[in-house]
Amino acid sequence: MPTASLALFAADATSLSTSVVGPLAAALGLLVVLAAVGRVPLSYNVNNLRARAVPTAMTAGAFVLVTALLTAMLAFVNGMYVLTLGSGRADNLIVLSEGATDEGFSNLGFSDVGDLENQAGVARDGRRPLVSRETYLVVNQPLPNAPAGRPKRRFLQMRGIDDAGISAAVHAVELYPGGAWFSEAGVRELPAAGDAASSATAIEAVVGEGLAREMARDDSGRLSEGKPRLDVGDTFTLNGRTWILTGIMQSSGRTFDSELWAKRGLIGPLFGKETYSSLVVRAEDAATAARLKDFYNNEYKKAAVNAQIETNYYEGLNETNKQFLYAIQFLTVVMSIGGIFGVMNTMYAAVSQRTREIGVLRLLGFSRVQVLTSFLLESILIALAGGAAGCALGSLVDGTTANSIVSSGAGGGKFVVLRLVVDADTLAVGMILSLAMGLLGGLLPALSAVRLRILNALR
Repeated sequence: MPTASLALFAADATSLSTSVVGPLAAALGLLVVLAAVGRVPLSYNVNNLRARAVPTAMTAGAFVLVTALLTAMLAFVNGMYVLTLGSGRADNLIVLSEGATDEGFSNLGFSDVGDLENQAGVARDGRRPLVSRETYLVVNQPLPNAPAGRPKRRFLQMRGIDDAGISAAVHAVELYPGGAWFSEAGVRELPAAGDAASSATAIEAVVGEGLAREMARDDSGRLSEGKPRLDVGDTFTLNGRTWILTGIMQSSGRTFDSELWAKRGLIGPLFGKETYSSLVVRAEDAATAARLKDFYNNEYKKAAVNAQIETNYYEGLNETNKQFLYAIQFLTVVMSIGGIFGVMNTMYAAVSQRTREIGVLRLLGFSRVQVLTSFLLESILIALAGGAAGCALGSLVDGTTANSIVSSGAGGGKFVVLRLVVDADTLAVGMILSLAMGLLGGLLPALSAVRLRILNALR
């Protein structure tokens, strides 16, 4: 069920997936049937809703709240799914140490990986194999200038790489104009400040756009200067060293958006991790990547490794997303029950206040089914209005950012900055839920209305 549920969010933002087309078609078909069966003028229902404006507005407000919350929560799940979906390539392999399911727990010795890049099928840039050797680690960064109410520390994700050009090509990452990858040495001399006699040495780094915004937010001085994010040439302090940004990665929608990249030979000794965490291997094509995966896992003799197709690795990080989805489903059921009882209470009150009108409708020749249909349409009108307003309100979160964790569920995980996405599927789910609540909430009151005898109703 989780895989099918998460697949709901894989479609293009402007198209409907097959997961919602069926329920949406059923809901629209039901509306067509009710409109065809009913003979009571729709204007009659609209006038009754206007006459009971206060209870109608309160009931519609419940629909607005439920639908808006559902839309925002699904936008969060959708954003996480898009993030993990966009972080990998089908022609890339990520090679971890045997038994490791996450980069944070993987340790590949230098002698273990020497021949991995020399296998047939590995793509090349001229004479160089497209293999990115990487050390991934998470460090604790104090934030002395953090504004009031913000955390005083940050878990900063770092990726040490040997060759910036090769890693950029393997991961298809580019920098914003004006930036540059760090130098071969990985450090540069900063000009002397003030009366200082000598210059200082700074470690060069590039960061994802999302992390650049987070770092500016946690440094009140940056925001007071009107800078929404750190930029090329900005410096910061970490582990007692000065760091300088040489570039900002165009990494929105990928897990790299929350990472800092620097020279592996510098950050490895600085933070006490001398081994590689992973090798990312670009194959000649997706089919070759699948063949290389089997070779590395079953036939590579130099070391036992765990090779995965990169897209599969990042898809495995959706375990946290599945947990969010379960929580959303539970909350949706609870909130829906409240919405159903709300519209039921409103419609029962309408029936009790309009018993004579019901008798007159029956005398005019309208059948029980037509009266039933009229009351159902009335509750569905409330649901449509509230659901549409709720979807519109929830859509305001589209494009906003949030922080979260993606994990495989076996420990580890990554801190990510994700962009919330409200797509056509999300809006369709919100409207389907509203229509279902309107139908279920109006059914019992409508049945009670048609059970009234004509003479009793006219008394």
